Amino acid sequence: QVQVVESGGGLVQPGGSLRLSCAASGTFDSILEVDWYRQASGKERELVGSINLTGGTDYADSVKGRFTISGDNAKNTVYLQMNNVNPEDTAVYYCYLASYRLRGTSRRTNIWGQGTQVTVSL
Repeated sequence: QVQVVESGGGLVQPGGSLRLSCAASGTFDSILEVDWYRQASGKERELVGSINLTGGTDYADSVKGRFTISGDNAKNTVYLQMNNVNPEDTAVYYCYLASYRLRGTSRRTNIWGQGTQVTVSL
């Protein structure tokens, strides 16, 4: 069994900052990539950014220079640092393990976190 738990969402004022966490646990190993997505009310889910096993990152243009993705292998946790947020950042943010291996097998699969709400408002 594999679990992905997100935390850190909440209400933040425009220009403020917050950090989201994505913690994975269970019978997995060899995670190749972790992605952050977000979905605003009434809109399609969109990719925010990703981090690979070497720590390399990619970001959507809308968040580049403001958001930073990092990982802590010892804690099996990936972070999304959000700085200088604006109301357009309001969304449910999701962590997505794009590829992981079930421990003891050669099978690779993927899993979504439950999402955490971020609201940017005065």
